[in-house]
Amino acid sequence: MNKRIVVKIGSNALTRPDGRLDVTRMSALVDQIAWLRQQDCEVILVSSGAVACGRRELKATHELDSVEQRQLFSALGQAKLIGLYYDLFREYHIHVGQVLTMKENFQAGEQYRNQQQCMRVMLENGVLPIVNENDTVSVTELMFTDNDELSGLIAQMMQADTLVLLSNIDGIYTGHPDAPTSQLIHEVAPGTDLSQYIQTEKSSAGRGGMQSKYATASKIQQAGIRVIIANGKRENVLIDLMEHSETTPHTVFLP
Repeated sequence: MNKRIVVKIGSNALTRPDGRLDVTRMSALVDQIAWLRQQDCEVILVSSGAVACGRRELKATHELDSVEQRQLFSALGQAKLIGLYYDLFREYHIHVGQVLTMKENFQAGEQYRNQQQCMRVMLENGVLPIVNENDTVSVTELMFTDNDELSGLIAQMMQADTLVLLSNIDGIYTGHPDAPTSQLIHEVAPGTDLSQYIQTEKSSAGRGGMQSKYATASKIQQAGIRVIIANGKRENVLIDLMEHSETTPHTVFLP
């Protein structure tokens, strides 16, 4: 039986300090996902980065409000992002398919089943689904909180064994990650309350933050799926989580 893994790559793991897409990092993560597939893992990729990608492509001709900005830059950036993934995965002879989704598609009914069946047939045919929110039409109250929430819903929909949330932080700490007294929490048993340790600030590049990762991890853990929070900027992090998990910094929520 193949292991099914949902890998969510956050904007902070995919962008450089200047906000531009870090293609070298993206390429390294593609190498690692290709390695996972060679280990007979089925992988579904939930990737942020479209808005960051599009923002560098165009100087808007007039002032845009926040919704217009996200619609414009995500439309531009998603095309560029999927094109980059297409080229990088093609080196490994891996076919990729784009799945753009919205929150309403996760309500029980025909749209839910259609989306589930679409990804099922992709996996059966060796195609790697690359999922993102359809930011061009999802605005305000229709939006997911962030791609952490989206990846959790995908993990449940596709009955994944593991959800890996990659950001630019090693996991959940007992204090601020930069504080010398803070310690990384390695394992979280079901029902454990870590809310006292969760920093509330949002991430610099994305909409999420550790609060949303914790909320997603706690919920998905209860659904019987293992959740790992790790640092996507670490070299070979996905490979090390599989082969050297005891020495690789991360926080795991045990199902």
